Amino acid sequence: MYKLNVLGETIEVEEGTTYAQLAARYQDRFSTPIAAAAINGKIRELFKRVIKDGEVKFYTLSDDVGHLTYVRTATMLTLKAICDVFGEAAANKSRVDFTIGNGLFINPEGALEPSEDAAAKIKARMLEIVAAGTPFMKKSYPLDEAYQIFEAHGMQDKLDLFKFRRTSQVNVYEIDGYYDYYYGYMLPNASYVKYFDFIYYDKGFMLVLPDKKEPTVVKPFSERAKLYSTFQTSHKWCQQIGLENVGDLNSWICNGQMNDLILVQEAEQERRISEIAKDIAGRKGVKFIMIAGPSSSGKTSFSYRLSIQLRTLGFTPHAIALDDYFVNREDTPLDEDGNYNFECIEAMDTKGFNDDMIKLLNGERVEMPDFNFKIGRREYNGRYLQLGPEDVLVIEGIHGLNPKMSYALPDESKYRVYISALTSINVDQHNRIPTTDARLLRRMVRDARTRGADATRTISMWPSVRRGEEENIFPFQENADAMFNSVLIYELACLKPFAEPLLFNITKESPVYDEAKRLLKFLDYFLSVPSEFLPNNSICREFVGGSCFRV
Repeated sequence: MYKLNVLGETIEVEEGTTYAQLAARYQDRFSTPIAAAAINGKIRELFKRVIKDGEVKFYTLSDDVGHLTYVRTATMLTLKAICDVFGEAAANKSRVDFTIGNGLFINPEGALEPSEDAAAKIKARMLEIVAAGTPFMKKSYPLDEAYQIFEAHGMQDKLDLFKFRRTSQVNVYEIDGYYDYYYGYMLPNASYVKYFDFIYYDKGFMLVLPDKKEPTVVKPFSERAKLYSTFQTSHKWCQQIGLENVGDLNSWICNGQMNDLILVQEAEQERRISEIAKDIAGRKGVKFIMIAGPSSSGKTSFSYRLSIQLRTLGFTPHAIALDDYFVNREDTPLDEDGNYNFECIEAMDTKGFNDDMIKLLNGERVEMPDFNFKIGRREYNGRYLQLGPEDVLVIEGIHGLNPKMSYALPDESKYRVYISALTSINVDQHNRIPTTDARLLRRMVRDARTRGADATRTISMWPSVRRGEEENIFPFQENADAMFNSVLIYELACLKPFAEPLLFNITKESPVYDEAKRLLKFLDYFLSVPSEFLPNNSICREFVGGSCFRV
């Protein structure tokens, strides 16, 4: 018998009890399904058995751990169905590419012809597996044995990945004879994956899943054509240079090719920035270049580099920070917890901004504000601006694409740019790298270097940051005239030496310890690259330091 503390009560359970059985006893106390458990702070999958005394915590589909577990399980279910319908080679080659809203894009990469009929067959097979409640099995193998499994099943991407792993054991998942590798946790059986849709989309398929807010509701897929096109463009470039997965990146590092890779990647980014500048120049009457993007997307470095390109075309750019148009602190709205909500549009003096911009558009001389964050008030320090024929304003801030921010400005006077770090390589074919992870690591490294904030604080604040992005940035992505992917194909290898010490410093007592462990495990896939290779105008320099820009 084991003695457990569960939700404040002490119980005893028999040897052999699974966490799934334990979860069933307490499910009625939660509004959404339980997806995982933790014993004494260590996360356990529900098919695991209780083997010690301790305090048990449950994670539901509304929690990060539970939501990611659901997504991961639904992904393996999809690939199992592809394997059953179209063969193992089709499943192995299919790439779990990126998310667009509530859709996860599955790229068959020529292994099968995407169509509505193919999507219907795959979905039907998925539903059969769900109805059967087919279990997911997990077994830890010595690295050599795992190699043999991957090799026997034609999973070259796994062989490339584990060639660089120092671990002696590998966890392999299996469902009814289909084997795969995932970093993270899995649900006990397919019956848990009740909420999904699977549809044909463009050159592949979309696995449509619920979000954390409503984890049992599958909403119709919401198309975001510009974002999808940007992801596809980035993936095609990776294919062209032959670098699509972490195993490929590590091979380049080992072969001494990193300097060439960095130069080529930086040149590719500069080419795209130049194209945006030329597009701006080709439009008559543009005076306001509105730049927006989520946290740690590299907006500041991008703004500087775009300004340089505009200068080569004869423009005189002037930087404007929307943060200077915050309302005074006492007028800032409060969030549901009673804290200042600096990220909502109501925290901005939209009228003052529009009044100043209209005056500038009309050729008037305007004194520009500076927001004093120490005292929480706007100040005027004699900084005047007047626009001539070649002058343009490069305006950066989270509300740059929100029509409410620039409601009074003529549409033809605005050029909107959306920027984000849209991860372009995978861990392997079936393990994508979430864009939020890349941005979180960027911010963690920058906050430690420039703000004296430890990783615990950055990780703790991240959910609030993400909520602000969901409400104030992502809904306006498709308003952009241009999208820029600021991710650098090599950057996680550069961030690793800076991020790991910060994460290792987080103790077991910290509420973000599980997230720190997850990020450390993720970084373990990468070999390190010294930052000395980076040019001083690289967007990566905004985070690791050494930039020639004021960032």
